[in-house]
Amino acid sequence: MIEAVNLRPGLIFEENGALYKVLKFQHHRMSQAAAVCRTKLKDLKSGAVVEKSYRPTDRLKNMDTERRPKTFMYADAENAHFMDMENYETALFPVSKLGAAQKFLTENLEVEGLYAGGQLLDIVLPSSISLRVASAPPGIRGDSATNPNKPVTLENGLTVQTPVFIKEGDVIKINPETAEYVERVSG
Repeated sequence: MIEAVNLRPGLIFEENGALYKVLKFQHHRMSQAAAVCRTKLKDLKSGAVVEKSYRPTDRLKNMDTERRPKTFMYADAENAHFMDMENYETALFPVSKLGAAQKFLTENLEVEGLYAGGQLLDIVLPSSISLRVASAPPGIRGDSATNPNKPVTLENGLTVQTPVFIKEGDVIKINPETAEYVERVSG
């Protein structure tokens, strides 16, 4: 058992028969009111994201999980196909449960499969993903005085804000959690 005040992003727990992964956690206390633990949770069975509040002393059942390396192969209409790098078997994961992570999956991307009780519950993306810039407007000379950004479109169709020196064909790293530019890899 774990107290709600000890919840952290990435932790998995069980409540009323449902498995939840903590996406965000905030301990909130107003002047005279009792403290509250506000969370943003992902239901690992349905893929739905919910927000719940707990008292700091609420006790939740912590789940033992295992992470296994996987490589993304391809996705069809219903499932994403991953190769388990330990036993080389193909693991299927419903596309509907991937959510925003789906747009970051590229062929041969190394991810982690999150297992509990021998069942694949979630796919964990790396902290940064390298993608090629498909189109970028030219930077305007003299724009560097105020550290401006410009929108560029990546190979997966996602549009992100980057520094003005990024050009078409560059490979950049993106944080998949926030969909924000991290750094240029090559150019």
